[in-house]
Amino acid sequence: MDRNIVYPGSIPLDTDLLTINLNTMTALGALIQATLGTSTVVDGLNCQPTSPPSMSVVVGAGSITQISPVDALAYGSIGANSLAQTVKMGISLGSCSFPIVAPVSAGQSISYIIEGAFQETDSDPLVLPYYNASNPAQSFSGPANSGAAQNTSRIQRVQLQVKAGQPANTGAQVTPAADNGWIGLYQISVAYGQTQITAANIQVIPTAPFLNWKLPALRPGVASGVMSFVSNGVFSVPPGVTQVEVEVWGGGSGSYASVPGLASGGGSAGGYAKRLVTGLVPGQAIAVTVGTGGVGGTTSGVAAGPGGTSSFGQIVSATGGSLNYLATSLAPENGATPAGIGIGGDVNFTGSAGLAGMLNQGGMGGAAPIGGGQNSGTSGNTGNFPGGGAAGAGTGAGGNTAFDGAAGGGGLVVVRW
Repeated sequence: MDRNIVYPGSIPLDTDLLTINLNTMTALGALIQATLGTSTVVDGLNCQPTSPPSMSVVVGAGSITQISPVDALAYGSIGANSLAQTVKMGISLGSCSFPIVAPVSAGQSISYIIEGAFQETDSDPLVLPYYNASNPAQSFSGPANSGAAQNTSRIQRVQLQVKAGQPANTGAQVTPAADNGWIGLYQISVAYGQTQITAANIQVIPTAPFLNWKLPALRPGVASGVMSFVSNGVFSVPPGVTQVEVEVWGGGSGSYASVPGLASGGGSAGGYAKRLVTGLVPGQAIAVTVGTGGVGGTTSGVAAGPGGTSSFGQIVSATGGSLNYLATSLAPENGATPAGIGIGGDVNFTGSAGLAGMLNQGGMGGAAPIGGGQNSGTSGNTGNFPGGGAAGAGTGAGGNTAFDGAAGGGGLVVVRW
């Protein structure tokens, strides 16, 4: 951070004070950029119904932070600097209310948005006293004794306004787009005949760049949000999030049942992939598929099954463990292979193949890339979660007893942001 140097006896200049303010703003901007980056960030500005309820909403105090030119206009006697940029913060210390009007036709609804913008303006005009060289005891009123008022503050504020859409049949109303240079913060929908606005009428616009976490809520090296999927679902990108870390495990394959004299081989593990997914949009919905573990074979003739593929959209996936093409319900001794693989990740791993059954012991189930293999027992043992292959079934102490196989470990998808 730059600092001014002044000397005893030197004549003070107006730029001495102006550069102190300018250097402080620049240093704070660098600090904000180091913590929040250069994307626009909104903090606070909570929108709530009035108390008691009415047809108005109240937006509380808060801030909008964004990158802007250092000074688009001259700052006192310091010239404009519109080429260099710094991060600035517009602050609103108070709350403001906005009236919302319901449609006048039965069966209709209307959607409004509350939009905000960073605003920097010169304000607080005063007629300043100026030095009068011809008569120092009598100061001039304004520059050259003109009596003209001059702005004395350059302020950074949050500007808010409400924008109405068009009334339409309920369910068909369209939310208006934010104006150029403005940020859509909240959507408010009201119906014909409505006399009060409740919290249910107010929704955060998914693309609004609200600051979701403060430093005390974060721990170094730990994700701020984690969502794990053990079955198919949809991941909705949270507000303010544009990238996530994704891990996927494919399902492990099951093991065959043993037959008298032949212990069954172990199932193979699913693959694994890990990827940093960027370029996401808040509110974006991404399909998540979780591969199931393959079914275990039974002594009644049900064949073992392969594991399923897990995926995060069409972006990254991990295939499930396969069965050995030489293995059958009547010849189950071969370990399952090939194992599943990772596809599309920054890191892609292949699972382990299952081991063959030997003597009266079932083969060990293949290990998932991040996980252990499953040891065999008399009956097959279910594959370790996530994605492990099932252990094969043994044939008992005498080697002549058939036992059921087991299912592979289920897949998993983990998303962190």
